[in-house]
Amino acid sequence: MPKQKLMKRFCFILFALLLAITGTAQLTNSPNGFAIADSSFLLNGQPYVIRCGEMHFARIPREYWQHRLKMAKAMGLNTVCAYLFWNLHETTPGNFNWSGAADAAAFCKLAQQEGLYVILRPGPYSCAEWEFGGFPWWLLQQKDIKLRTQDPYYMERSRLYLKEVGRVLAPLQITSGGPIIMTQVENEYGSYGNDKEYIGKIRDYIWEAGFTVPLFTCDGPSQLKQDVRDEIFSVVNFGGNPEANFKALREIRKTGPLMCGEYYPGWFDSWGTRHHTGAIDHVVKELAYMLDHKASFSIYMVHGGTSFGQWSGANCPPFLPQTSSYDYDAPISEAGWDTDKFYALRKLFAGYLQEGETLPDVPARNAVITIPPFRTTETAPVFSNLPPFVTDEHPRNMEAYNQGYGSILYRTALPGGPATTLFIQEVHDFALVYVNGKKIATLDRRRNENRVSLPVTKKGDVLDILVEAMGRVNFGSQLHDRKGITEKVMVTNPDGSTKDLVNWKVYPIALSNDGIPGYVKFKAGTTTRPAFHRGRFQLTKTGDTFLDVSKWGKGLVWINGHCLGRYWNIGPTQTMYVPGPWLKEGSNEVVVLDYTGAVQPILAGLAKPLLDDLKETAKLRKHRKAGQSLDLAGAVPVHTGEFPGGIELQTIRFDVAQGRYLCLEALNSQRNEDPFTTVAELYLLDEQGREIPRTQWKVLYADSEEVDGDDGKADNVFDLQPTSLWHTQWQGNQPKHPHAIVIDLGGSHKVSGLKYLPRQDSPNGRIKDYKVYLSKTLFKGL
Repeated sequence: MPKQKLMKRFCFILFALLLAITGTAQLTNSPNGFAIADSSFLLNGQPYVIRCGEMHFARIPREYWQHRLKMAKAMGLNTVCAYLFWNLHETTPGNFNWSGAADAAAFCKLAQQEGLYVILRPGPYSCAEWEFGGFPWWLLQQKDIKLRTQDPYYMERSRLYLKEVGRVLAPLQITSGGPIIMTQVENEYGSYGNDKEYIGKIRDYIWEAGFTVPLFTCDGPSQLKQDVRDEIFSVVNFGGNPEANFKALREIRKTGPLMCGEYYPGWFDSWGTRHHTGAIDHVVKELAYMLDHKASFSIYMVHGGTSFGQWSGANCPPFLPQTSSYDYDAPISEAGWDTDKFYALRKLFAGYLQEGETLPDVPARNAVITIPPFRTTETAPVFSNLPPFVTDEHPRNMEAYNQGYGSILYRTALPGGPATTLFIQEVHDFALVYVNGKKIATLDRRRNENRVSLPVTKKGDVLDILVEAMGRVNFGSQLHDRKGITEKVMVTNPDGSTKDLVNWKVYPIALSNDGIPGYVKFKAGTTTRPAFHRGRFQLTKTGDTFLDVSKWGKGLVWINGHCLGRYWNIGPTQTMYVPGPWLKEGSNEVVVLDYTGAVQPILAGLAKPLLDDLKETAKLRKHRKAGQSLDLAGAVPVHTGEFPGGIELQTIRFDVAQGRYLCLEALNSQRNEDPFTTVAELYLLDEQGREIPRTQWKVLYADSEEVDGDDGKADNVFDLQPTSLWHTQWQGNQPKHPHAIVIDLGGSHKVSGLKYLPRQDSPNGRIKDYKVYLSKTLFKGL
């Protein structure tokens, strides 16, 4: 190593050691900058309360960045919080993009121009319901990579990425006259792991990249202890009851200002579930509490925007891909509109302005247009417009073929034989199965579908499996979410054994957010098979609109080369936000890639979005089959007890028991007249009191679930999201107690306790008396 680089490295290490020992970068006063003191933030030496809101420049058309920032300022915020998404900036290894929609520096400078400071969240992991949590897909080309650990390849790529972030954004810190006042280290790591040395190394990379402003970590109240380090400031994320959650923060951080790093005014949406909303009075009340106690906050999201292109992510388990609309029921709507929630918060914040602050006028909404219904007139069937194929003995995942996004077609010749079962391990995420060009099945990962009844075939019959990738998992333990067919395809032999199908032609149908593949050729006509459809419409003026895709099936849409995102007629979203700057006077082109076939090939532009029009039948998503009834007669509970009131995470301990099937039976609620049961999260403890991994958990039964009026499905009890919950029916029928949920743990476990997180935003349905059952065999009635 050259002497100059060696000296630079030595100086950095010395600097890092001094900071780690003294914590001076975090805790000392700075007369001209931003610092953290024992009881408050300090801006230029004066106490400062951060009124922040999250918005992601990647989810906003660049032409509207300034408008959205003006809206945030007019609502009464003094800071914006911004994630960086690594996959947006490093599309291939070593090739960085900081232009156009990825120009983070320009966004920060605009924020400063509008009188807003910036809290930077660079990752390397972000989450944010963004594809792969912000990780670039090409990390998964390393077969044995272990994300968010000290895996050497992962750490080296993270270091190089953060170094590049520093090159671009470190000059914009407040210490250099810029708007960036704090930088986050990783993100909600306590919900994933507990390697504090890993957090320390990511901290070192951020320091090495040139960031000298205070650093912080964030997490939910029960996960804070997993990643806290003395030299890094801590904030807590929550969606309800700031008093109790700040108490949890104080347990691990005795001094320093209180701050909620993510306060949820609404929630994100997933395909096949209801559109989420957050009550205005609840949000106002809790933010008022924080302001009264001089606690800082960041509203996640103040403006959600849109996950354009193929950038929307997914949760798992269970697998739930998220909608492209990221409206979030935020104070500033998906299209940048002022809302009732916006004005309620503007009124609140007006009473807490600091010396010299005033509220600017609310910017006018951008113009909105409608587009009369028009038809697509040309098609390009997918099976007639394929890229060159590669041959492979066994099918492999998308990443193995150097493909990041889109679809992939697997084709082989069948050996022939009687009717049998075809088994695919695994389908990620949505598959159409054909024999000799005739569709025989549709497989949906949301429902764990991976088997197909294969008809009688003859030798040489062609099997096609077209798989659509719907967004990689962005949160939790199943981040390593490779797409396509992940392992193999088998058929069942007459004797019950299985045989792998081999000798495949694989067609990687890579899709871009900037237009369709050049090899796609259109012809006049229509089809209900998987196909690209093209149409045109004329405009005399431009403006925002909402493309009505309710008459189509499932797929992607491009307008004038811009990918609007994904649509799916199951809902809840039935429109797609179209920014005015992406339209033009005169002729405009629309291309729709539809996998399942349109009811009618008709599109239109509406003046308002359709965000909550759920078409999928509720019975397909409930965990109680018709006529099914749990029978606990004769079953002996391993524990019986009473939960105290409140929202705190409750831990109960009992004698070690072993079993595979867990049943929690709620006998009543804290409010005796309340017929409901609600649960935000459940955890089990092993013999040593450690949390048992929940990656293999599966809900087998819930006596009641509200899936029509709300997203109250039972799977929410282990989705790592304290804001979502299992809620028994409240719309229509309101069955009385007892209520029960049965979970298959995926294998036998020795259990010594249970953790129960009550509903956070309301006392409705919080459990009082309960019984816990653990069985080696399935309970009667199931």
